[in-house]
Amino acid sequence: MGKQKTHKASSKVFKKKANGTLTYKKSNGNHKTAKDSAKQVRQRRNKGTLAKGDTNRIKTVI
Repeated sequence: MGKQKTHKASSKVFKKKANGTLTYKKSNGNHKTAKDSAKQVRQRRNKGTLAKGDTNRIKTVI
């Protein structure tokens, strides 16, 4: 039987942590942030965690 190929775009976006959760970098935080509040810009610096239902689906392709 063949193996399922890794989805390269997903593997570059999501990082798997030791406890099994997937993290990703939040969007819209690099430039042109003057229009946003300081709170919005600050929250985008932190990593996002994927929901449990989505995690199970994405793990099969990573």
